[in-house]
Amino acid sequence: MIAVVFLAAVIWWGGGFVGFDRRLRRVLLAVLYLALLAIHLTLPEGANLRQATGGSVAPWLMLAGAVVLVLVYRQGLRSLRRRAQPAADATPAAKAKSDKFSETELERYARHIVLRELGGPGQKKLRRARVLVIGAGGLGAPALQYLAAAGVGTIGVIDDDAVENANLQRQVIHRDDDIGRPKVFSAKSAMEAQNPYVTVRPYHRRLTDDIAADLFAEYDLILDGSDNFDTRYLANRIAVALGKPLISGALSQWEGQISLFHPAVDGPCYQCIFPEVPAPGLAPSCSEAGVVGPLPGVIGAMMALEAVKEISGAGAVLRGEMLIYDGLYSDSRKISLRAQPDCPVCAGGAAVTQPKKVG
Repeated sequence: MIAVVFLAAVIWWGGGFVGFDRRLRRVLLAVLYLALLAIHLTLPEGANLRQATGGSVAPWLMLAGAVVLVLVYRQGLRSLRRRAQPAADATPAAKAKSDKFSETELERYARHIVLRELGGPGQKKLRRARVLVIGAGGLGAPALQYLAAAGVGTIGVIDDDAVENANLQRQVIHRDDDIGRPKVFSAKSAMEAQNPYVTVRPYHRRLTDDIAADLFAEYDLILDGSDNFDTRYLANRIAVALGKPLISGALSQWEGQISLFHPAVDGPCYQCIFPEVPAPGLAPSCSEAGVVGPLPGVIGAMMALEAVKEISGAGAVLRGEMLIYDGLYSDSRKISLRAQPDCPVCAGGAAVTQPKKVG
């Protein structure tokens, strides 16, 4: 019997030493055990081989029972651990379905949770929120990064553009290897790498009249980081029509501006402040006028901050106000905004119309 034990030890530890994996060593031990059972069940009593291996089948059956009990006990312990700590073993996607934060999430959002104005309830509001960002460029890039890092549960991003080399001076969500890749997919990869607990929905297309209403209806809050007036006026009209808050940012050269438009609650809409599309040349694009690299980060981060406040109810948002930041002279100022009684978009729910063009 000692020889059998020695042989089993050689199979287990010797097999491990020469590189046999656990599965193969378990199979070899099972073969050895079945061979012992065959010896005791087929040879007559008193046979030398039976005497050398214990003389009876009973000890080997008892050994098998003990092994089964140990395996059942270990499996039970594993099951209890999984029940006691489900979040630690679940995937991020599974965690997001639960209303409770895992230990990893609590640690990740700890600096939010200790804020008196935000706390755990505010973080839960962020998790449940659905935010759509228009544009994954200069303003969209930092806004998307901070929304994802902050734990906003569902983030949509719509953009029909691809990453270009000239974007990388300011659109920091993208990398050199992303050149030629659609911006929405590049942004999605970066956001999920930053925070696997959020859901990112990319829409690789331009925002148009035929899809805007259906798309906006799926989200609680809209962030407009687009680079053209047609998209800006379209986003404003649809947001007003659906009663959605709209955070709008804009920038050029060294200066940026940001406001939150939500006339369903209070204040003006975008077209109250900018009733007409500027004439060509009066509001040149970044490619024409230039823009200093960190400026989109400043304004885009402010847009994300306004979104966090609007979702959580913390502090005061820029509703009815516009913040203007001058990066060249490190100056910022706020101006009050008022709704226009003759606004074709938000005045008494009037018709949704296209703005006039000047020039």
